[in-house]
Amino acid sequence: MLCGSCFGANEELSKQAVAFYSDNNYNQTLDTLLRIDEKDRTAQDWLLLGNLLDEKGQKEEAVFMYQKAIVVDKKFYKPYYNLANIFLNEEKYHIAIENYKEALKYNKTNPYVYYNLGCAYLRSGDANKAKTQFLKALELKNDVPEFQYNMAYTYKTLGKSKIAQIYLDNYNKLVPTEY
Repeated sequence: MLCGSCFGANEELSKQAVAFYSDNNYNQTLDTLLRIDEKDRTAQDWLLLGNLLDEKGQKEEAVFMYQKAIVVDKKFYKPYYNLANIFLNEEKYHIAIENYKEALKYNKTNPYVYYNLGCAYLRSGDANKAKTQFLKALELKNDVPEFQYNMAYTYKTLGKSKIAQIYLDNYNKLVPTEY
């Protein structure tokens, strides 16, 4: 039997947890999430638990929480993205690439997914695929210095120094010079 007031209480706890997390109050976030029964947690709840564990360096546990989020809502792109970031940092490029692609199935407007997918391709040695992803990231957001820098690096890797210089110039315009 579904308890209407229980659902409302859990929904309120989820909202509180998001608010605490947004305020960087991680202990309160955790305490609030743990008050929600596991079977009643939303994908967002599992995602936040994963984020908390990831920030503590507990990568295996974070991966488990992100996977739980995906089980609850297969179309929620954030756990795929966060899993991919963990695998990218662990130099598991193939798994990272697959998770970034899954994230893109459900959100094609986040430039950071394209950017990080480009980074995964670049690190795995596929500069052409990296270039494609960096260009997509730049189409969505061209004022991020790292996007410009990695595009310059990719073109340099591809032996296209003149095009690389254009992106390097863009990068230098975006990064303030210190005197």
